[in-house]
Amino acid sequence: MTPKQISIIGGHGQIARHLTRKLVERGHGVRGLVRSADQFDDLHADGAEPVLCDLEAASESDIDAALTGSDVVVFAAGAGPDSGTERKKSLDRDGAIKSVESAVRVGSERFVIISSMGADDPPTDDEGFSVYLRAKHDADVAVRETSDGSDLTYTVVRPGKLTDDEPTGSVQLAEHADRASIPRSDVAEVLAELIDSEHGNGSTFEVVSGPTSIADAVRSLD
Repeated sequence: MTPKQISIIGGHGQIARHLTRKLVERGHGVRGLVRSADQFDDLHADGAEPVLCDLEAASESDIDAALTGSDVVVFAAGAGPDSGTERKKSLDRDGAIKSVESAVRVGSERFVIISSMGADDPPTDDEGFSVYLRAKHDADVAVRETSDGSDLTYTVVRPGKLTDDEPTGSVQLAEHADRASIPRSDVAEVLAELIDSEHGNGSTFEVVSGPTSIADAVRSLD
């Protein structure tokens, strides 16, 4: 396995921090993009190089500078459940679009985005979670379309309901999985396995807790 340089956008998020520690343990270099220098100490503790980049305010050149040298870019940023409609659009949707466009410009090999179960066919009402799912849907479409015709490959990962339960190491992974939950640490393990194994390029899938080991589930993508 050749060590990779991985940039995680939203590097202080819960899944991102689990993922950072897993990638560092596997010998990869990790750069964590965050919007506040107050988060630097946590990223250092996880083994990542922190980079200050407020995605919503950054220019194209700022984002390119933050991502230059990345073999893999992981979009793990999110406005959060308590955010308003506009932030869901400006970060969950537009932030992802800015990021994948930058990944193409700087010559990254792969873009992995954490999406959400339900983003494939989101509801049309104005409830907060519906707006979030539409933002994720639009981001996923943009990731696929931006990657098409470039040297960048993509993977869209759509977890079910996220929990802080202990990891099980086993999942159900499918284009359309049964509606269920999954520990954040298991989502991070799926991402680490995708990056390590290089399986899943060009894939969009849902993932929840299930009967199959994560390594076998990821291997089944190709």
